[in-house]
Amino acid sequence: MGIAEEVHNVRVLGSGELQTIVLGHGFGTDQSVWKHLLPHLVEDYRVVLYDNMGAGTTNPDYFDFERYSSLEGYARDLIAILEELQVQSSIFVGHSVSAMIGAIASITHPHLFSKIVAISASPRYLNDVDYYGGFEEDDLQQLFNAMRSNYNAWCSGFAPLAVGGDMEGVAVQEFSRTLFNMRPDIALSVAQTIFQSDMRPYLGHVVVPCHVIQSMNDLAVPVVVSEYLHQNLGGKSIVEVMSTDGHLPQLSSPDVVTPVLLRHIRYDIAA
Repeated sequence: MGIAEEVHNVRVLGSGELQTIVLGHGFGTDQSVWKHLLPHLVEDYRVVLYDNMGAGTTNPDYFDFERYSSLEGYARDLIAILEELQVQSSIFVGHSVSAMIGAIASITHPHLFSKIVAISASPRYLNDVDYYGGFEEDDLQQLFNAMRSNYNAWCSGFAPLAVGGDMEGVAVQEFSRTLFNMRPDIALSVAQTIFQSDMRPYLGHVVVPCHVIQSMNDLAVPVVVSEYLHQNLGGKSIVEVMSTDGHLPQLSSPDVVTPVLLRHIRYDIAA
């Protein structure tokens, strides 16, 4: 096992010969967020799972605050993992920030990606002139201050809002678990990197086909963002808005989301 594989808890599952599928998780989760989708992939595909640096399952000693102050650091990690595994081409399924990480990686290494399936993705969370990302600067500062002052209390409040359910729900409890697993200072740093990033200038350079999928109601990503991605990505793209709630629909509404994901994994818009 290579260094990148070991550091990111890489697992390669499935005996399928069709293609390699790489699953990238979003903020506050780890590879376990794909537990409902995974059983539907392993018979037909070679599936690569990994954890982004900073996830509670990774060694916090390896977290380089400077490297991960931009999404490019995560993109370099993804490229290193794929190269160590000698992946020739992959379907990259990225949730939330990982969708943008995959998009960045595809700009310099397009041969590694036959397409990107982006779930709950946003190139910018802050509102701007002629752009609605869903957040004002004051919103973000309040979020960061809450994380600083009492991380556990913040997790308890944020999890049901992000998932779109009550604290007793299984999906909320699962997201709470992975959020709590993050070291608070690392969680804050990761959140600042994500929420303050602006990937809009990159979109036109993304020529790999992109399937943009999101919930009708998502605390973090307004529906108009999916249309913005569709209009500004450099290659072919397609959008599907699902009748689901929350930012982690693959966890909270797997019965709806799994068939949608499978359809987009199998359907080739570039054909």
